[in-house]
Amino acid sequence: MWQVGDKVGPWAHTITREQLVRYAGASGDFNPIHYDDERAREFGLPGVIAHGMLNMGLAARYLKSAAPPGARFERYAVRFRSMVQPGQTVTISGEVKSVDYGSSGAQALIDVTVGVAGAEAAVTGQAVLSWPAGGEESPGT
Repeated sequence: MWQVGDKVGPWAHTITREQLVRYAGASGDFNPIHYDDERAREFGLPGVIAHGMLNMGLAARYLKSAAPPGARFERYAVRFRSMVQPGQTVTISGEVKSVDYGSSGAQALIDVTVGVAGAEAAVTGQAVLSWPAGGEESPGT
């Protein structure tokens, strides 16, 4: 069972250019800063950068993989703090801040971070996950 203070993760994920192209196709976000180095530099960037929502989605995917069976997101909010470039490896981690267990199920508040080695966290936020009674055991902790 998740308890206050439990760590969730960490998971490492390397961002690739192929991922950026696939994400652009899935999301419809074809801003050239995500696929054209020259255009990205024209905007003052160091080169192509990953979609912020891609990083947010990766964090959600890994959190869900660690959640108890039947868990769902009730709320999920993040702040985008720094850029992630293709080839960089992000580390996704969380910490359980509160857990409420009841007869019908449970709910947990988790602080989430997507970090890049040697840089400010790229994404920080909080997720609230709930799950039905009987799903208290989490394979990811």
